[in-house]
Amino acid sequence: GATGHTQRLLTVVKAGSIQDVKATPTDKVHTWPHLLVGEFVASLACTAFLLVFSALVNAPLLGAANVNRTPNPSKAPWYFLGLQELLTMFHPMVAGVTVPGVALVGLGMAGFIDKNPSNKPEDRKFAIATMTLFLMFWAVLVIIGSFFRGEGFNFILPWRQGVHDIFDL
Repeated sequence: GATGHTQRLLTVVKAGSIQDVKATPTDKVHTWPHLLVGEFVASLACTAFLLVFSALVNAPLLGAANVNRTPNPSKAPWYFLGLQELLTMFHPMVAGVTVPGVALVGLGMAGFIDKNPSNKPEDRKFAIATMTLFLMFWAVLVIIGSFFRGEGFNFILPWRQGVHDIFDL
């Protein structure tokens, strides 16, 4: 100032820096950029596969609906075929509400029932076994609904009728 007395901050603070600066480790590698590159390449590969597959496989829409002539069998899309298959075996309340509800709650609770804090798959056997059993059960229902149901939604053996009716070839 005007009187010539000045104080400096450095005289108040002890010798050294205000923040403790730690040297960055030289043996560490940042994983985020490498992880994101791998995920990006995987998403590009999946997109390319879907693009090529959709260009090669014909998936036409059916004609306009006719109330006087329904397709036989009338099947749900593949992602609902498991539920449609359950409807052939159980009461609609059980097949449409109870079984899917119990399955969803059970899958949601599997991670909490298995109290193991490890992130290693070999240590989480209960959760992995539960999910695997659920997926196998659902896949079997979808496969039965897709390939083993014929006219009138009756059970058939696809190798006896041929694949022409199944795949609309």
